[in-house]
Amino acid sequence: MKTFVALACSLFCLLSFGQSRQTDVTVKKTLKLMGTRFEITVVAPNEEIGYINIDEAVSEIERIEGIISSWDKDSETSLINKNAGIKPVKVSRELLNLIERSIKISEITDGAFDITYASMDEIWKFDGTMDKVPSEGKIKQSVSKVGYQKIQLDQENQTVYLPERGMCIGFGAIGKGYAADRAKELLVSKDVKGGIINASGDLTTWGTKVTGEKWLVGIANPLSKDKVFSWLPIIESSVATSGNYEKYIILDGKKYSHIIDPRTGYPTRGISSVSIFAKQAELCDALATAVFIMGRDVGLHMINQIDGVEAVIVDAENKIQKSSGIMFDTN
Repeated sequence: MKTFVALACSLFCLLSFGQSRQTDVTVKKTLKLMGTRFEITVVAPNEEIGYINIDEAVSEIERIEGIISSWDKDSETSLINKNAGIKPVKVSRELLNLIERSIKISEITDGAFDITYASMDEIWKFDGTMDKVPSEGKIKQSVSKVGYQKIQLDQENQTVYLPERGMCIGFGAIGKGYAADRAKELLVSKDVKGGIINASGDLTTWGTKVTGEKWLVGIANPLSKDKVFSWLPIIESSVATSGNYEKYIILDGKKYSHIIDPRTGYPTRGISSVSIFAKQAELCDALATAVFIMGRDVGLHMINQIDGVEAVIVDAENKIQKSSGIMFDTN
């Protein structure tokens, strides 16, 4: 769902803020993990140690993928989905806790974020084959099995149960952020001085560049990715972006985003992109999707009530809206 943000490490190249650490080097590796592009950058004493650190981060991301993947038929998530309407499934404490946090985010966002979105029948097609809007009946039917309130967690027995046949959970709107957080946590525990885990736009950082500069993120213009509205320093923090400008359809003169509201079955409208800034990439990932679905005004009102979380929204008219803690000029 994350299709845009000027986050490639090649963009972290402006403004100096500190003293150089001449003995360290920057090591970077790009690879495909969790079905998407990951770019892992570390500051290390030498290249050999840097690549060892990256390999350790990759192993951690692959471990998480083995738990939360909906494509791996042997993953814990797939077993939960396979047994929907049949029986509870015993899972790891790690997955149980992730699902519990996901439900809490669903409660905060009034269901705009919902891991049971995976239960939706895919009646909207964004490959050019659709020529009319689905009927109201089909749209209503498509979300009939969606509802985070239905998920049954048993903390004592450590089980998860989906009570209806055909129900599914999926971590497409939170999983990459969670994996980035865990990979960062692992590297920090191994005394890696600084780095970036960039999971196709779900990004988390720690420390500084080898030069002592802060890591920077560019808020890009959806109409021209090469143009940046503003650069923001990211210090021991994370960012994630949701956008609709590459994947959409136009029917009867109206533009429909590929981001579907799990509560209604209808595509979202009114926003081009949402960037969320917070300590954890997991939270950024989930809230970027949620705010996109909630809309500009409701979304910003929610963000302004959450400590340590900020947002930058580019609306359908390409105007920037921002939460109260974002300090740059939008004019």
